[in-house]
Amino acid sequence: MYEALFEMKNIYKSFQNNHVLKGVDFHVRPGEVHVLLGENGAGKSTLIKILTGAYSMDQGEIIWQGKHVQINSPIESMELGIATIYQELNVIPELTVYENIFLGRELKKGGKYSLLDRKAMIERAEELLIRLGQNPKLATTPLNKLGMGQQQLVEIAKALILDAKVLIMDEPTSSLSGGEVEQLYKIVDQLREEGIAIIFISHRLEEIRRLGNRITILRDGLSIETVDVATTDTDYWIELMVGRSLDEKFPKKDFTRGEVGFRIENFKVTADSPALNMDIHYGEIVGISGLVGAGRTEFARAIFGADKRHAGKIYIDGVEQNIQSPRQAIDAGIAFITEDRKSEGLLLDLPLDFNVCLANMKSFKGRGNLLSPAAMRNQAETYVQELKIRPSNIELHARNFSGGNQQKVVIAKWLCTKAKVFIFDEPTRGIDIGAKVEVYRLINRLVEEGALVVLISSDLPEILGMCDRVLVMNQGNITANLPIVEATQEAVMKAATLGA
Repeated sequence: MYEALFEMKNIYKSFQNNHVLKGVDFHVRPGEVHVLLGENGAGKSTLIKILTGAYSMDQGEIIWQGKHVQINSPIESMELGIATIYQELNVIPELTVYENIFLGRELKKGGKYSLLDRKAMIERAEELLIRLGQNPKLATTPLNKLGMGQQQLVEIAKALILDAKVLIMDEPTSSLSGGEVEQLYKIVDQLREEGIAIIFISHRLEEIRRLGNRITILRDGLSIETVDVATTDTDYWIELMVGRSLDEKFPKKDFTRGEVGFRIENFKVTADSPALNMDIHYGEIVGISGLVGAGRTEFARAIFGADKRHAGKIYIDGVEQNIQSPRQAIDAGIAFITEDRKSEGLLLDLPLDFNVCLANMKSFKGRGNLLSPAAMRNQAETYVQELKIRPSNIELHARNFSGGNQQKVVIAKWLCTKAKVFIFDEPTRGIDIGAKVEVYRLINRLVEEGALVVLISSDLPEILGMCDRVLVMNQGNITANLPIVEATQEAVMKAATLGA
């Protein structure tokens, strides 16, 4: 039985009248992977920010290796041995691997002018890369020449430079391919064996089962229970997390298949890419699956006019649409729920009501062609209630919402356009089980109300659980068009790797 490396006891934190943490207890042992699990808005990020010194707590205590400590800044947190790898990597792509590892803590030679000791930094970076199972020659490679998985290992190397005792990983596999995920798993196992404690934040229950030792479950700002992974099942975790049983993780509804409503003909994203054809019928959800880099997002962006296409035609209800820009796509009735909600889906420093109305501002004009704040507020309040966006304060800026609630705001923005075609690109990435089910039910409702839906996802169970038909992409080409009864995991993966 391990002694606790640190304990957080009775932690409270509020932002104005929003009580985020209401007496949370959390303790972590050396050499364990301790999963922090909860719905978006449960308080996970706030608890971590208190531990890393980004926020100060209103009440409570932190005991580090048996001693009470105050963590008043990120520097103080790092000095204790706490390092964090965020979902959005904190790197500079133009710099080399070794320059990123030592950024802000460069090694210097003695002497009058205290020059940088590049040789020592490269040698130390090479040692770390070997420790992480990588080619040491990567030390002098620019980061933008590496894949996402290797860039993430650079973040881990930065933590090891600090001699970290605790490594916090926030959704570390959300942007990784299958091979990169397995590589990360091996590194986590290795760090655990070295006695480093890992706080792992993830909504992917299968990887929690694979990696976790214990789970602390938060709900509505409270620590509900800490359980052993080995002796509990996933259904129990979900019930603790959402406060109710989720009998259907994929609440798919069946609708009568109608006529073709959306058609893509001889569509080429670039001059060298294959010609793509796709049709979507009323009453069906069509999934697009494939490995990372298969060309799914590029296809969707070109349809939406966000990127220029080389050739091809787009039809809605048999009428050709001339789409050369996102504005023309919106006017034609196409909504694109982007996978990058923070950079492309929201204006983070503007309030919720503005974000909800952003894609359809012309509908909210008042006197003198000026925007009507009252009309915008009323529309936003309708979607806040309908989509259960929390907190419900429409004056809060978008960056103050959890990932799951930000995703709901993005979806509300496109519902506001009254679109005909909805292209969802990774709509549930980084959101919790309960929020996922709400998104799935919304997709059902859109189909029921006559919308045409395309669902792009790297989560194969999601594709198989929610779609009527699956298009599989590989290297920019559609390599399979599978009815759901034929779309086994094996069949999809075979098509996804065909010709790779």
